[in-house]
Order: sequence, then C-alpha cells, then structure tokens
Amino acid sequence: MTTFVDRVELHVAAGNGGHGCASVHREKFKPLGGPDGGNGGRGGDVILVVDQSVTTLLDYHHSPHRKATNGKPGEGGNRSGKDGQDLVLPVPDGTVVLDRAGNVLADLVGEGTTYVAAEGGRGGLGNAALASARRKAPGFALLGEPGRGGDVVLELKTVADVALVGYPSAGKSSLISVLSAAKPKIADYPFTTLVPNLGVVTAGSTVYTIADVPGLIPGASQGRGLGLEFLRHVERCSVLVHVLDTATLESDRDPVTDLDVIEEELRQYGGLDNRPRIVVLNKIDIPDGKDLAEMIRPDLEKRGYRVFEASAVAHMGLKELSFALAEIIAKSRADKPKEEATRIVIRPKAVDDAGFTVSLEDDGLYRVRGEKPERWVRQTDFSNDEAVGYLADRLSRLGVEEQLMKAGARSGDGVAIGPEDDAVVFDWEPTMMAGAEMLGRRGEDHRLEAPRPAAQRRRDRDAERDEAQRAYDEFHPF
Repeated sequence: MTTFVDRVELHVAAGNGGHGCASVHREKFKPLGGPDGGNGGRGGDVILVVDQSVTTLLDYHHSPHRKATNGKPGEGGNRSGKDGQDLVLPVPDGTVVLDRAGNVLADLVGEGTTYVAAEGGRGGLGNAALASARRKAPGFALLGEPGRGGDVVLELKTVADVALVGYPSAGKSSLISVLSAAKPKIADYPFTTLVPNLGVVTAGSTVYTIADVPGLIPGASQGRGLGLEFLRHVERCSVLVHVLDTATLESDRDPVTDLDVIEEELRQYGGLDNRPRIVVLNKIDIPDGKDLAEMIRPDLEKRGYRVFEASAVAHMGLKELSFALAEIIAKSRADKPKEEATRIVIRPKAVDDAGFTVSLEDDGLYRVRGEKPERWVRQTDFSNDEAVGYLADRLSRLGVEEQLMKAGARSGDGVAIGPEDDAVVFDWEPTMMAGAEMLGRRGEDHRLEAPRPAAQRRRDRDAERDEAQRAYDEFHPF
C-alpha cells in the first residue's frame, strides 16, 4: 500500500519568538539619546487546514517532522523583527487529530476547517518598550518565548454517506464502479481492494457519496486482515450496505453466515448499532446466484432487513438500489439538527484568581505554577542582573512573594517556577535584590541624568569665574 495512508504520527514544532533588542540611540552631540531597541517577531504557528484536493496522509508518512519558522530578533532604531511564517499543512476532509494518549483534539470536517497544532512563541520586548518614567533606559530586553511543539496523531475517517461492507470478492468494487464514476481495481482474488474507494452517485435530486471499504473477514475488529485498519472509514457513514456474494465458490460459506459474521465484527468494533442497514444480494446474473437469492431473501426480510437483488456485471437492480439509498440519505439529512452559529462564551476571571499557584512538595521545594510566571521566566536573560531584577519586580507585583510567605517559605528555601521537567530553581530571598539595586532603582541608567561633556565644561568654567569674582570682591570692597 504505497499511495494511501490514513494514519500517521506527526511531530510538529512552532517557531520561536525573536529576542528583543537592548539598544541606545546615539548621534552626534547626543551620545545617549534613549533606548531604541525593537521587539522580536512572533514565531510561526503550525496549522492544519482541510483541503478537498488532498485525499491521503502520505506526505506526512514520508516527512513526519514539520517546523514553522522562527521570528526575527529586534534591532536598534526601533525596528521590530519580522514575524515567523505560519506553516499550513493541508489534510483530507474527515481527519481526526489526537494526542498520543488517544484523546481527540479536533475533528476536521468541511473545506477550510483549521486547527492550530502548535502555537508560535511570543517575541521578546525591546528595551524601548520596557522604558517608563521610572525606568528611563533599561539595559536589557526580554527573550523570545520558545514555540510549542509535540506529537499529534492524524487519523483519516472517510466522509461518505454510504459504506459498502462485506467479504473480500463480494463484488463491492464492481458495484461502486457501476453506481458512480469511480474506477477501482477489480480482480477475482481476495483483498483486491487495499484502500477505500469513494464515488459520487446522483439519484433524482439527491447527490450522495458512496465508499467501498476493503473486505472484512472474521477477526477484522481485532486486526485480522485489513479490517481494523479501515473499519474507521465507516464511522461517518449514514447507511451501511451489506454486499453478499450469492455465487461464492467457497463451499464453507453462504450469504446468511457472511452477514452474521460481518455484523458481529461491526458490533465488536462498536458505535454503529444505530445505522440503517440494507442488504444487496449480488451476482444474481449467475443462475445459481439467482436461485440462492430467492431462497434466502424471505429469511433476511424477516430479520428486518431491506433486501435488494442486483448484479453489477449485468446492471440489474441498480436503479432501485440507488433510489432507495437516496431516500434513506435524504431522510437522514433532514433529521439532522440544524447547525447553529458558535456561541462566544466569555468567562471573566474570578476576583480571587491570582493566575498562579504555590505548593509545597515532599522534598521541601516550593513550586510556583502559572501562565504568567512561567512565561516571564522563559523570557528572562539570567546573565543580566538588571533583567533578573525586573523579573523580581514583576513577580512581586503579581503577588508571588506574598503567597510564598503565606505558604511558609523562609529565607534560603528552594523555589521552582515551572513544571518539573523545565523549571528555574533558586534560593528564595524576600524582596529579591539584584546587582542593579546597588546602582539605584532597577532599570535606571544614571548616564542619562549626567549632562553632556561640553555643557559640563561650560558649567565648570562659569563656576570658576564666579568663584574668582567673589574672591576679588572680598578683597576690593570699594
């Protein structure tokens, strides 16, 4: 099976945000003109989009690692970095996105439906954006946030109205070839059909799609043969059509037993009990097949099945079958509830929600978890004392320090911010002091307060002249 893949594991990684720039504007006669570092660009997202022209996941089977581009870093002169380009991955209609544990993340049905599989990282702020009345010349910038990534599983479930199920060589491919314009491979050996075939049928004013599922055998729901690999393709179908071979050459088989076996496999697979069933007694163009069909039809009708006799080769009974399917599908579509516009639900933040939690672990370590503290830690350059001081100010304003004290933390206790596998651990000191504190308030550059050298020299000369004048006046009062 080289041209059809319906299940892949995809490794996606969004782009990292670009770092902010720490820069000071400089020009002639104005060597310290203020901060002008630009912001870093946002990292690109990885987006899955339904594309009707795509019918298989084969491309992702051969190239499962996909990564969006990173954002560019900011530059001086208030130039922001360029955003990373989003990576758009087209997928077939009916693709289900799951995590590695099997939880459904998204069900992509309908042209243009999108899902963000990995979100790009935020760009870091430059020192121009960090400047304020209290922090006139920040000597640092924020780092870009790493893009999200991980593994997702893509499963394709065929979007069709009718599913043809039955034993191998029951005539399903022949039936879909005469009911629609589909051209599946047809041969007289088992498992000729290796992939689901899809065809479009027009019956009166109703247009519907019909899928030919590879043949099922006993044990298909447990993975025997090709059954388990393709049973998922009947989940979305509105009608199940049992195609029974009335002219089988195998002496140990008969149509009624075949029906019971297939129904048992569908029952074990689960989720298909409420789908209407139709039975097609195929190959009645063969005399023995016609006789057998007439013999077993009353028994099948007593079970509640709607039975049709047909021959794909001789084109017998196809019109009645096609219109019967159109009738059931039209009723199924009419009974479906109308889709309502998605309601926008606004959930305001609770008044007492601090946005983070502080917990004491068994090893005596205090762990801080929350979106803001963890993001701030990721964006801090710990090699810059001023940046660390800025982080301390932010955490203090958020209330982290207060909550640590309430939790019983003391000076010197270990504190971790972030998850266990990716946390920043430090020894906590109340009202954390950075090296920049020795210079005054965090983020202030006293160079900007100093006058320009030429102006300072003029002031010095004026002061000396004034001093000389006062001395002269003291000795010459008249």
